[in-house]
Amino acid sequence: MSKQKFYVVWEGNIPGIYTSWADCQKQIQGVEGAKYKAFPTREEAEKAYTSSPYEYIGQTTARKKMASRQTSPGWPAEVVPCSLVVDAACSGNPGPMEYRGVYLVTGEEIFRFGPIKGTNNIGEFLAIVHGLALIRQRGLDLPIYSDSVNAIQWVKQKKCKTKLEQTAETEKVFEMIRRAEKWLKENSFRVPILKWETKKWGEIPADFGRK
Repeated sequence: MSKQKFYVVWEGNIPGIYTSWADCQKQIQGVEGAKYKAFPTREEAEKAYTSSPYEYIGQTTARKKMASRQTSPGWPAEVVPCSLVVDAACSGNPGPMEYRGVYLVTGEEIFRFGPIKGTNNIGEFLAIVHGLALIRQRGLDLPIYSDSVNAIQWVKQKKCKTKLEQTAETEKVFEMIRRAEKWLKENSFRVPILKWETKKWGEIPADFGRK
């Protein structure tokens, strides 16, 4: 009896992790430049899925595809393709706030939280910390892009300097802030936190598209 395999599809009809070759084939058939690979355990597959496919596929092919990706429209040479991009959205300020993280190479949403009452800056701060914790937990090596100068500075200072009033209605978001600040103080990290240059590159790919 053959051992169970897990098939990661980074680029195909529907990217994801599949447990049979037949299901994997459905996602890559007819897709030019489809990227996929089999792994012996789900743990390895999940780690690979949130990493760059170029760390796992053939090096010659990888270099060609990476060069094509970097020189294609919408991919400026100075942008690091293998990265996590984060963003937040808030309806009102304060108001219902949510945030998410997207893997830049595939456009796949890696995490999402909300909505809860907060502000956009708080969401941007929490999104970066969420990304840092996830990268550390999974042993990844990815820079993080954010388009928020305030949030980047708050993370570096390990303090969310929001002016939002703490009330019963905002207690949940303040609880998350306390947890994020605690994580920053207790964990060291070398992950580069980079500014997404919206004026040069367009909206950050994690944007919620509600402007």
